[in-house]
Amino acid sequence: MEQLNNKRDRGFTLIELMIVISMILILVSVSIPAYNQSILRAKESVLRQDLFQMRSLISQYTLDKQKAPQSLDDLVQAGYIKQLPNDPMTGSNSTWTVDQEDSVMSVDQQEPGISDVHSGAAGMSSDGTAYSSW
Repeated sequence: MEQLNNKRDRGFTLIELMIVISMILILVSVSIPAYNQSILRAKESVLRQDLFQMRSLISQYTLDKQKAPQSLDDLVQAGYIKQLPNDPMTGSNSTWTVDQEDSVMSVDQQEPGISDVHSGAAGMSSDGTAYSSW
């Protein structure tokens, strides 16, 4: 009887360990793509929010000063925003691209300037559109 108990106390067999490790690997291989997709969706959400905020600030600046900002730095210097946000797709705040208007946005506006801002990222979003078109 003592010999039978001694055999049980040795631990897990190699087959049992391989099954557990295989199950862990399957779970990891399923969860990593889902995690990466959630990171991408979060970055896209931040990009949409940053673009909305900067476009709103461009409009406010234009209405307040009766002229559009000539660069995004004008928004910072005038105190409309503390600092330019980083483009979440490129990781830099210097990759924003702007649309310059030749015409004025409102009747009170005296000179043209920036009318819109876009991401400078070259990739495609999860919905199939280019980040630069947002």
